[in-house]
Formats: sequence, structure tokens, C-alpha cells
Amino acid sequence: MILYDSSLDMNFRNYGIMLPILDSRAGRVIRELERTGSGAFPVYTLDKARQAAERIAGESPPPIGREDLERVHERVFVSRLYNDGSGGLERELITAYELVDREGRYNRYEPEKADRPLAELFATILRQVEGTYLACRMALEQSSEPGFCFYLGGGMHHARYDSGAGFCLINDSIISVRRLQNEGRAPLVWIIDIDAHKGDGTAEVVTFSRRRGETFTDRAPAILTLSVHMGKGWPLDTETLSVSDSGRAPLLPSDIDGLMEENEEALYLPRLREGLSRLEEMSGNRKADLAVVVDGADPYEHDGLASSALIRLTLEQCTARDMLIYSFLRERNIPSAWLMAGGYGERAWEPPAAFLRNLATGTDNQ
Repeated sequence: MILYDSSLDMNFRNYGIMLPILDSRAGRVIRELERTGSGAFPVYTLDKARQAAERIAGESPPPIGREDLERVHERVFVSRLYNDGSGGLERELITAYELVDREGRYNRYEPEKADRPLAELFATILRQVEGTYLACRMALEQSSEPGFCFYLGGGMHHARYDSGAGFCLINDSIISVRRLQNEGRAPLVWIIDIDAHKGDGTAEVVTFSRRRGETFTDRAPAILTLSVHMGKGWPLDTETLSVSDSGRAPLLPSDIDGLMEENEEALYLPRLREGLSRLEEMSGNRKADLAVVVDGADPYEHDGLASSALIRLTLEQCTARDMLIYSFLRERNIPSAWLMAGGYGERAWEPPAAFLRNLATGTDNQ
């Protein structure tokens, strides 16, 4: 099952944001699956996913709102996001998307070219989070076992407790999981993050939530995090760490961190396999109710973002990575929601398209 809605495209250039993120990526994945005759997955829009959830639960899920954000993020921060008149939302967006450098100069930001106010981007971000939540619901509620949904969006894993960072304003994965847990749908969730960059915001919000006693069930963690990422480079570069607070992202660890150094591509699959095994061990005798896979395409050797260049996986390695996780979860009958996450430049669509093509054709590429 695929969740794709073109209305969720960020259209950054409409706001004057000149990031190397192509809104055509999700659509290109769909077109490639259609072109190769491997479109075996039904494609749901956001409205169609809401209707499916309503048929099963008897009521339509409410939109993602302020209460959902406040389960995860600091209330003062959330208040700034909803208080358009103060200019707080614009400042938070500028911080999250790194649109101003330390000298106060615009960075990848040309507001004179914008045809929409920057603050309008927040509504699309909230709907992106709703897509993540609905992808989780669709994975949990499928009649086939285990459920599977690939959402061509989401994956905002750098958003921290009280601010956005790294092109991520709010943390869609944890907001969605905390809502599911509040609804009693998924007591134990694994976050499996294979973006090139550390899921540092996720590590922070989960750690802070544990300190408040909010993500434990019977004294066991209700959310466990695995992040396989570059051991150096942003956000673990010297410049970022020199201004980082102790006990905050990116210094806080995930439950399991798999660090990849330069030229270690041959070790990627063994390290990922080890991380998955440790995730299962940490769960004790509990089977995860859901896995959320932050399926970043930026470890791909043809990715267009300079800060992801310390991992250079071939397309075959990217596909083997995804198939390893898919098979691991399928063998344990664990439903999974996959988020497209990071991926930059003209070829960022290729890894998710190759993975979905493999699944549609029944090809095992481990």
C-alpha cells in the first residue's frame, strides 16, 4: 500500500526556499512503478486514507492539531508555531530550514522570489504529519499480515524538543506514534532510521519524554530507536558539536546507533543487521506492535546533498538495505510504515522506486 498525495508537496521555491529538494520525487516514484508495470500496490491519497480509517474505526481521525504536537514538543515552542501574529512561526521556519547564517545573511533563501508567505508552509507541514499518522494506521489495520504502507513523504527526524532543525520543523514520526499510543493502538513501536544523517531530534524528544515518564509501559520503553548514519558530518561535524549543549541533540544517543565511517559501505548491511538484532533484544519478550522506517535515500551514491556524501551506497546496496529491514519485520509479523525521508537532487527517486519495484515483483534482493 502506498500513500501519495501531490497536495502535500512542500513547493519550497514558492516560499523563496532554494533547497535541493525536488517536489517531483514522489510523483517520479509513482510514474516509474507505472512505467515498469509493477504498480501492484494500491495508491491512497490523504482523503482516501482518512475514509479507510473511518470505515474501520467508525469515525474519521481528526486532523493533527496542537494537542498532538504538545505531547512531543515544548508547549512554548508549539505556541510560537500557532501564534502567526507575533512573527514567531516565521522565525521558527527560518531556523528549521537554516535560511539565515550566523552573520544574519540569507542562506538558500530568496524571499523576493516567493509568491506565498513563509508562514503558509506550516499548514502543509501539519498535513505531512497527518500523512505519517495515517500511514501508521493503514499498516496497523490492513487485513493482510503484516501490514505495510509506504508513505511518499514524512521523516522529519531532526526536529527537536523546542525547535526545528535540519529542514525539519516538527517530528512527524514521534507525534504520530504518541497519538497512536494515546489511542491504545501500538504499545511498543520501533523507529528504524536509515537516513544518512543521525536521527538526532528523534533521540532527543524520546529521551526527554522518557524523563517525564511518558513513554514507558510497565517500566519498559514504549518507543525504541535505531539510527544507522554517518559517524561524521552534519549534525556530528565539529562546527555543530562546538555549539551543542550537553544532554541535547545531536549529543544524545539513540537506543542503538550504528555509525558508518567513510569507505565502509561493505559493512553497512552487517551493521544494520546487528542493529536490528539488538533492537529485538532490547524489546525482551515483547513483539513490536509497529515499526516506523525512516527510509532516507540520501545514503545513495548519486544523492545531490554534499553533507550526505560520507556514505555512498549503490542502488543495489540501497535496495538490499530496504529488503533486509522488510524481511526482518515480515518474518516477525510486525506491521511497518515507511517514510520517504531524506533524498536530494535529480536521482533521489531511484532508491524508493527500486525497493517498491522489488516488492511488487516479488524479487528478493538481500
